[in-house]
Amino acid sequence: MSRIGKKPISIPPKVKVSVGATGGVTVEGPKGKLEWTLPSSIAAKVEGETLSLDRKGGEREDKALHGLSRALLANMVTGVTNGFRRDMEIHGVGFKAAVQGKVLNLSLGKSHPILFQIPEGVKITVAENTKIAIEGIDNQIVGQCAANIRAFYPPEPYKGKGVRFAGEQLRRKEGKTVQ
Repeated sequence: MSRIGKKPISIPPKVKVSVGATGGVTVEGPKGKLEWTLPSSIAAKVEGETLSLDRKGGEREDKALHGLSRALLANMVTGVTNGFRRDMEIHGVGFKAAVQGKVLNLSLGKSHPILFQIPEGVKITVAENTKIAIEGIDNQIVGQCAANIRAFYPPEPYKGKGVRFAGEQLRRKEGKTVQ
């Protein structure tokens, strides 16, 4: 049995979890509501203050889906109670960011500003023009949003310019030397 899949998920008091007959799981809490459909080989049941998952088959794919489903449901419970946050930093002379309505305006040294549409359910705040905070209840959307923003100008190894996650360690390279 999957080591991760067999761990029960504890449900906080303010969170309501319901499992449908077709495998649809709805998690509702103080920060919002999330829905997800379980794979057909996985079954979930709520027993008091815990949510447990069980798989029907013993195939390799079923074992993988067992752990994946448990991790996704645990993230849903965490998301509706605490939410998720990714912090990012912009390094470089003249590089900056600003939020304008539902658009993140990035000036990253290119000939044009980069406009990033903020997805539904995600809140982006900018502090000091170079620190970006991405918050939301869905871990997948928050992480993908952060990855998309980083992809506009990933940190380069020579000068360290670019958009990076807060606390990300860069492996710097030495430039060419004149002999």
